[in-house]
Amino acid sequence: MISTDRRANGQNAEQRALDYLQSNGLKLVAKNWSCRRGELDLVMLDSDTVVFVEVRFRKHAAWGGAAASVDTRKRQRIILAAQYFLQREPRLSNRPCRFDVIAINANGALPPKLDWIANAFEA
Repeated sequence: MISTDRRANGQNAEQRALDYLQSNGLKLVAKNWSCRRGELDLVMLDSDTVVFVEVRFRKHAAWGGAAASVDTRKRQRIILAAQYFLQREPRLSNRPCRFDVIAINANGALPPKLDWIANAFEA
């Protein structure tokens, strides 16, 4: 079970990422979309491109930081969930897609540092 503090940190990070992306012109399609294959933190539109966004928050960079936590296994789960999402949303299935990561690292900084990694990985 995830602790209340970790859950709150995750929700705050996702909201901060959403606000940041929307301020950069992206439009929200879905938030915390889940299926048996995995979960998509944010699904956004950037012009005509469907953007699947993984949001990662780390208090400390002891294990490589937030971006490093999106390992091969996590990327595979995101890709599978994205494929399933596109099957369920035929209006979006013929659009170009990309996978972004929003990495938020606290490391004592207030506010925590946010990095937007566009095209972080490919399917």
